[in-house]
Amino acid sequence: MVKRFLKRLVSKSALREEGPAIAETSRGWIGVDLDGTLASYDGWYGPAYIGEPIEPMLQRVKEWMAQGVEVRIFTARASVPEYVPYVKLWLKKQGLQSLKVTNVKDFGMICLWDDRCVEVVTNEGVPKTDKI
Repeated sequence: MVKRFLKRLVSKSALREEGPAIAETSRGWIGVDLDGTLASYDGWYGPAYIGEPIEPMLQRVKEWMAQGVEVRIFTARASVPEYVPYVKLWLKKQGLQSLKVTNVKDFGMICLWDDRCVEVVTNEGVPKTDKI
């Protein structure tokens, strides 16, 4: 199921001719937000505090990893380099120590899982849902 999902995403977005091409052998990467998506979040308590893991998302990430999918933690915390070691320590405690931590998108990102995103219809600029 995950492989079909990724193949569909890559074929529809990352490998389009309009933008810089990614080699067809590249699978791209999935971005996963930390606070509110992978870890519970109920307010800012400083860089060392990261909430408990959100089990369904934790299991999803581990499944992707087991299937060879590259997953990166995509978090605003990475905009402050001194905060990244706290994220890496939390990831290690969850068995996710191999994940990269970033706040930068690139052409390899095929999707982003985030609690604050609004998905828009490609090339139309309108939300896919009316949840805003």
